Amino acid sequence: MANEYDNAVTIPLEGVESEHCALIVDKELGKIKGIKKHTVELNNNRAVISTDDAAQVLPKAVKAIRDVGYDVDTVKKIFPVLNMSCASCASSSQSILENQPGVVNVAVNYANATAQVEYIPTIINAQKLKEALQSIGYDLMIDESEAAKDTLEALHRKKYEQLRKRTVSSIILSVPLVIIGMFLMNMPYANYIMWALATPVVLLFGQQFFTGAWKQLKHRSANMDTLVALSTGVAYLFSVFNTLFPDYWQSKGLHAHVYFEASAVVIAFILLGKMLEEKAKGNTSSAIKKLMGLQPKTVTIVHAGGHQMEMPIASVKIGDTILVKPGEKIAVDGTVTTGNSFVDESMISGEPIPVEKAKGNKVFAGTINQKGSFQFTADKVGGDTVLAQIIKMVQQAQGSKAPVQKLVDKIAAVFVPIVILIAVASLIAWVILGGESGFTQGLLAMVTVLVIACPCALGLATPTAIMAGVGKGAENGILIKDAESLELAKKVNAIVLDKTGTITEGKPAVADVAWKKDAAQKELSHLLYSIESPSEHPLAEAIVKYLATAAPQKVTLDAFESITGEGVAVQYQGNNYFVGSPKMMQSHHIHIQDELKQQAAQWLEEAYTVVWFADKENALAAIAIADTIKDTSIQAVQQLQHAGIEVYMLTGDNERTAKAVAAKAGIPHYKAEVLPAHKADFVKELQQQGKVVAMVGDGINDSNALAQADISIAMGKGSDIAMDVAKMTIISSDLTKIPKAIQLSRYTVAAIRQNLFWAFIYNLIGIPIAAGVLYPVNGFLLNPMIAGAAMALSSVSVVTNSLRLRTKKL
Repeated sequence: MANEYDNAVTIPLEGVESEHCALIVDKELGKIKGIKKHTVELNNNRAVISTDDAAQVLPKAVKAIRDVGYDVDTVKKIFPVLNMSCASCASSSQSILENQPGVVNVAVNYANATAQVEYIPTIINAQKLKEALQSIGYDLMIDESEAAKDTLEALHRKKYEQLRKRTVSSIILSVPLVIIGMFLMNMPYANYIMWALATPVVLLFGQQFFTGAWKQLKHRSANMDTLVALSTGVAYLFSVFNTLFPDYWQSKGLHAHVYFEASAVVIAFILLGKMLEEKAKGNTSSAIKKLMGLQPKTVTIVHAGGHQMEMPIASVKIGDTILVKPGEKIAVDGTVTTGNSFVDESMISGEPIPVEKAKGNKVFAGTINQKGSFQFTADKVGGDTVLAQIIKMVQQAQGSKAPVQKLVDKIAAVFVPIVILIAVASLIAWVILGGESGFTQGLLAMVTVLVIACPCALGLATPTAIMAGVGKGAENGILIKDAESLELAKKVNAIVLDKTGTITEGKPAVADVAWKKDAAQKELSHLLYSIESPSEHPLAEAIVKYLATAAPQKVTLDAFESITGEGVAVQYQGNNYFVGSPKMMQSHHIHIQDELKQQAAQWLEEAYTVVWFADKENALAAIAIADTIKDTSIQAVQQLQHAGIEVYMLTGDNERTAKAVAAKAGIPHYKAEVLPAHKADFVKELQQQGKVVAMVGDGINDSNALAQADISIAMGKGSDIAMDVAKMTIISSDLTKIPKAIQLSRYTVAAIRQNLFWAFIYNLIGIPIAAGVLYPVNGFLLNPMIAGAAMALSSVSVVTNSLRLRTKKL
């Protein structure tokens, strides 16, 4: 089929399993402009489209397919980007990657020098992405091995060391330059001495700016390197001309000024700013470095027969037995087989109290063993461990872009060309209006405009704050999936809590059983145990656990039916039996003795859940099941209400139990007997009232409601974390983390606004002053050296302001 198409592009499909599905996808593809021909090949699980502009059309096609409920097989990866020097570089890199056929989505982050790329592997691969970036002077590190990561670290360290050496050398040479230029201009050969001092600073230590500018020029682009190279290059060449040919100006009655000190000091200041910026950017990603440092390099494997051997962590396979000694870090996820100890899990859950571990308990990579020693079997290794998933999630969140960043990206893309135009316009204006010294003053104004403009402050404003905010969250056991949810969380004014496992411990246990008078308890216990054993429902598990202590005998059932939202119905020896909710008893017209009714009513008042066991006519037993409310839930509800957020509770439990739990937790709004499918409808109702809704659940049963909510928060611990479902995950299942997450959002958004305000105001005020708008008013002209210092300070101040998030108390 594909060979009938010109410029054919194949899109691998997921979930398209019938001719009807194929027709839906085909119809959507037909709505996209730029697609000339299209077909969906059901047998090949792919769509084939013909287009002259695959780079533009493909992302629209993927979005259209996903919007109608199907999916496309894509690869999402984070690659380090090398050789970026400013925010405009990130913009150029993103633009070139976006224009590669097969690329669905790209976010290049200057702050952490990474590119998040989603692409279709049948159309393009990492090597082609690398080659595309190399064509405009940047590079992509596509090797994902441990050795490559170490190499990248070494490259960053080497780059920083080289930058530090160049900065120190530039400052050492610039100090005498400034002294001569400002105080000793009349000493013999002053211009030649300054020329000798400035040349290595401009041409050697500032070489990176000229190299970068040349690469940009070859591709008809411009970035910060262009501004620095133009400004310092013009000042340097003008000074060389005036040193060699002073007579040219003197014949016109003008003094042949030199600006060697300006060109050198500007480079020294910008290098200093870059060095401080690199140092500060390293600190914004400290959370990732801490998480990565949690995994040990080697482990002690216990072979058959008890023989122990130390091996690299990369050699660990699922099923291996690993020995953990006191004080050691746990290398991979697993289950304890022998021994017991207490393990510090604070680095993953944010909870400071060590957790007891004995046979059968789960342990997680990166956590620290305390005093005892134990052996465990490896369940998850490499990238599958909880720690690896957390690191991946934090990296993706730190690299994602907040909605406000889209506007900033557009400005950054045109920022440098506009600054160059303003600089040239300043020179022309000075030549026309500036009189005899108009050209020199104009040249100085042009240099100052080029030097003071700072696209980096704009480019760093949002991503550094996001990186610091996401990192702060990770350190507190709050995993944030993307920048958008971090930005939106501050607007939440209604929060919906699932009861079981969110407000309560989620570990129901049978508190008591009341039997019908004259019931054959022993035989009926065997039957009840047999009915509940196959069920995975938490309440059924609690009943099985309770009955198991009496060593019941399992009986064979004739038929078994699960009734959603009610319970189970079975047949045994020709009779019908039911286990379930009061609703089930009503729908089957089951008679309940007064004594059982009274007992059940009392239990309901005490917030117990009551499960009924009955035959086709009479209730045989009432079972009281308790699920303790967490202490932190009551505290969290108070904090949320204090912050002006309305709190709602949803539960599948009956009205009386729901009312009792809501009262104990201090929740005024609740809804009982809600089926999982209807939770999303309740969230939608609140949204229709104009509320920004956060839904908190276990991330599995509540997936519809989580997907519907503006902010979805999964509660989970260890390997049960439903990271794929929710925008945020609270690892420890502690509800008090939610007010902290909202507070973190407020701090982060405030930092972003402060950063953007400073970056915009700095450029809006600085550029006109540099051009000389104050000269007609008070004769003030900005010195290029001061402009260079201000430019360096602007980027550093933005990053430093973001770093303040790390010191905030949540």
